[in-house]
Amino acid sequence: MKLLYVTSFLLLITCTVGAQPPSAYKAGVASVVITPEKPMWMAGYAARNKPSEGKATELFAKALALEDEKGGRLVFVTMDLIGIPRTLRKSLESRARAEWKLNPESLVLNASHTHCGPEFRFAKTNADDGDFGRAAQGEIFGRSLEEKIVKIIGNAIDNLKPCKLSHSFARCGFAMNRRLPSNGDFRNSPYPEGPVDHEVPALRINDMDGKLKAVLFGYACHNTTLGFYQFCGDYAGFAQQYLEEDHPGAIALFMTGCGGDQNPYPRGTLELAQKHGRSLATAVEAALATTMKPLNGRLKGELAEIDLQYAPAPTKDEFSRRLQSKDSYEVAHAKRMLTRLEKGEKLPTIYPYPVQVIGLGDGLTMVALGGEVVVDYSLRLKKEIKGGAVWVSGYSNDVMGYIPSTRVLKEGGYEGGGAMRFSSTHPGPWADTTEEKIIEKVHSLLKLLQSN
Repeated sequence: MKLLYVTSFLLLITCTVGAQPPSAYKAGVASVVITPEKPMWMAGYAARNKPSEGKATELFAKALALEDEKGGRLVFVTMDLIGIPRTLRKSLESRARAEWKLNPESLVLNASHTHCGPEFRFAKTNADDGDFGRAAQGEIFGRSLEEKIVKIIGNAIDNLKPCKLSHSFARCGFAMNRRLPSNGDFRNSPYPEGPVDHEVPALRINDMDGKLKAVLFGYACHNTTLGFYQFCGDYAGFAQQYLEEDHPGAIALFMTGCGGDQNPYPRGTLELAQKHGRSLATAVEAALATTMKPLNGRLKGELAEIDLQYAPAPTKDEFSRRLQSKDSYEVAHAKRMLTRLEKGEKLPTIYPYPVQVIGLGDGLTMVALGGEVVVDYSLRLKKEIKGGAVWVSGYSNDVMGYIPSTRVLKEGGYEGGGAMRFSSTHPGPWADTTEEKIIEKVHSLLKLLQSN
């Protein structure tokens, strides 16, 4: 009898030690090449005067699907592209809800903001069709892109398998503030005294055998080492490539942080993009090498659009006076606004701006903001949000233009309002209420998230 008891006890210990503890999460991941097959006009630099000339690397869209033990889901989609048109976001929302019952607040889209990707904004009113069918090509690419993204979302969801989630962060140093004060204005040049955010947040997804299945990571810096005529993911693309080469079978996904006023320095060559990519990949490896904090709890999201106000628009007479400007881009913007006014249109006074808050278990909060958000937002929100780690991304869900802080708006310069002259949508700078409205909405969504 004693022998039977001891044997049974030892068997129980053996089974307990050898068994894998159940996982609270599942994950699925998918990737697809989105590099245009033919030459196309490229996005990001207004001075470009011809289509692309080949590729230095492939461009990718990637999807990471996560599910908690109660069936709550999140899907992250990252893209090696300049941005995300609001029309694409809305279409993907609708299709994800219809096909997988995925609520809009559970879908996160982020663009790497490479300036070596295709121009593809739908119905871009200022596109010159020319000999190359510029606008038509952009629309064809956009529709193809949508289908590819829908497919990888489905593949990621279909491949959900038990996993372990954990997070940590490291640091990377090549980003530098680019708003150099100069004679009462601001030049796009290295400004080492300006604010930066060098944190590299990382979300680790391991399979149940402990092998790295995917890593989602971020950095607050313009993805603009390069400006040539070849398709390339720039430093963010190289960082993902190096991580995947060093971890066979894993997929690396990059989310751009609040880097609207940050540039990679030095910059200008493919070799520098590769070096910055290696630096960032090494920072991610450092984060993975730490004692990462395991995540537990629900996966939840909240999403809202706020009416972001513009400053009062110039009058018709003022736009007419700007036609005499020596700045050709200011002239072009004035012409576009005058054309709208002459058609009897009213210039917009607000823009529907997306704010998203994600709860990754009980230890990590992610804030995803639309537009080219300057670094002040990240620094402020990480101070104000309490209770666990905070990860703030820009370039999410809709990239409609620069989003300045109150400080940058008052200072002016390119990010403070000057960039609006390249737009067909925006009549001028944002109102001085911009930062407070966005921050207020983040906190109100956090309260909703915590109450659910």
